[in-house]
Amino acid sequence: MAADRASIAHRSVRFPSFAPIMRGMAKLLLNLRHVPDDEADEVRGWLSSDGYDWYETQPSRWGVSAGGLWLRRDQDYPRARSAMNAYQQARAERAREARSQALADGTEPTLLQAVRARPMVMLTNLIAILLLLGLMALVPLTLILRAP
Repeated sequence: MAADRASIAHRSVRFPSFAPIMRGMAKLLLNLRHVPDDEADEVRGWLSSDGYDWYETQPSRWGVSAGGLWLRRDQDYPRARSAMNAYQQARAERAREARSQALADGTEPTLLQAVRARPMVMLTNLIAILLLLGLMALVPLTLILRAP
């Protein structure tokens, strides 16, 4: 019995290497979860115009997967990733400038404007926040009152 265990312990199990298969797999460039349509359209446009071999997956029915933009060739990924980083940096800068301009112009929505636009939603949110704060305060209060 002990000899059987020793012979089993010295056997090495060899699993196939998946490295050659993994090298040829597509790479995700952009996960489309919470990505605005205009941004996804711009990325699709420069992927096509720059000659990348890419494809798009659609979101799943129940929201498990949001879909994405994939590159078929591994060798395209570093160049596409650097282009994507530059694009996102430029887009973020444009968004910051647009918000700064809206703040300067006074066109940025304020809290009071949001309350006036949707008073019932804001009232419901306020009641929910107060209810949660009350529930969170209830536990320490009961512990204090039970203390001798």
